[in-house]
Parts: sequence; C-alpha cells; structure tokens
Amino acid sequence: MLGTLGAFIGGTIGWYAGAVVGTTAAFVLSMVGTAAGIYAAKRFKERYLA
Repeated sequence: MLGTLGAFIGGTIGWYAGAVVGTTAAFVLSMVGTAAGIYAAKRFKERYLA
C-alpha cells in the first residue's frame, strides 16, 4: 500500500511539472515520477518500518 501511495504522489508531481511544457512531457515525467515514488516508498519502508 505504501508503494501505491508513493506512485500516486510521484506521478502527480511529475504530471504537474511536465504539464508546463505539454501533454507528452507531462506523461513522460509522470512515469518517471511514478517510478521515483515507488523507489522512495521502498527505501522508506526498508529504513524506517523494518
């Protein structure tokens, strides 16, 4: 569940950052943000919850 939250937050940040340039940039940055959010959630879980 933590990964899903990280994906949502990262994807949202990426989308709004890319939307300034255009829809394609928003999509690409959303995918990058999703991956970064999942990675950050995984690292958080390993560091603080395990």
